[in-house]
Amino acid sequence: MNGRKSGALRALRLALISLLALIALFFAVRAAGAAVNKRTPDGGINEALYVDINDSRQWISIYGESTGNPVLLYLHGGPGSPTSAYDYALTRKWADVYTVVTWDQRNCGMSRFSSPEEELSCGQLVEDGIALTEFLRSYLGAERITLLGHSWGSWLGCRMALEKPEYYECFIGAGQLVDMRENERLLALEAAKWAEGDPEGQKLLSRLNPEQPDMEHYAARNELMERYGYGLFANGRDYSLPAAVIFNPYYGIGDWIERLRGGNAYVNLLLSEEFASLSLPEGARYELPFYSINGDRDYQVNYGLSREYFDSVDAPYKEFFTMEGMTHGLLESRSGEFSDIIHEIASQRSELRR
Repeated sequence: MNGRKSGALRALRLALISLLALIALFFAVRAAGAAVNKRTPDGGINEALYVDINDSRQWISIYGESTGNPVLLYLHGGPGSPTSAYDYALTRKWADVYTVVTWDQRNCGMSRFSSPEEELSCGQLVEDGIALTEFLRSYLGAERITLLGHSWGSWLGCRMALEKPEYYECFIGAGQLVDMRENERLLALEAAKWAEGDPEGQKLLSRLNPEQPDMEHYAARNELMERYGYGLFANGRDYSLPAAVIFNPYYGIGDWIERLRGGNAYVNLLLSEEFASLSLPEGARYELPFYSINGDRDYQVNYGLSREYFDSVDAPYKEFFTMEGMTHGLLESRSGEFSDIIHEIASQRSELRR
């Protein structure tokens, strides 16, 4: 009997030692990979810092292969869906032609320092974006900055460009959000076609409320898109998300703990009348070049509506790019193809600066 106990203890000890060795190996590999990603390119920049913006402490990262390159500010989606856990793996693909700034917007991601009960508004986030731009113009010595916004970030970028066109060289909207209620109405109409003859799909349809979207509406619309092959990542990803997260050069253990803490300050904003009535002015005059990049299978942000808005826009130059067969996950699913488009735009802007 004692022999059995002794054997069991030895096996337990061995299992524990093996587990600790695997944990140690994981952290050693993680540290080595993160260290590589923390390196600053010769003649370039690699920084992460907090900026005081409108009485709120907000986080940005800055990466570029040459400090002589123009500056690009990337605006994540949501609102309240930061991508700082992994977005360096995508945005650094543009770092040979841009100094890329990524920003965790107020009270989300690495910028979660306010109260979870903080009252948020779309107007406040526009003001934050403009204030951040003013900081970047001074900090990086950039007279004008390129704006790139995805989804919610595309609406945010449009508002910033319309309010302060003198701050921006051009605007690039990816998965362009135009009008929230019309977007949800068009999704419901399309989903009704998908769900024909499908009882489960019909149940999901009954939960939609395009006129006043609530959490049940958003959950049902996401399930519908996933069910019929139009989900955010229906096209997969062309990079390793686990590797990007593990080798993140900016996140420490404390940062991950902070991100995993409960609460979402954006719920009230998402359910507000302000967000439900979100809209861009048709036929708006942009005093800067206007680019739009959209997937032709995108129903999360309706492709047809994005195209109609682009056609109505008055700008000194405009160009529309279609990523064929793509849903809403433009940057993550085909980051290489998306990067090629960004390089094409950067080349155009460079030629015009000469």
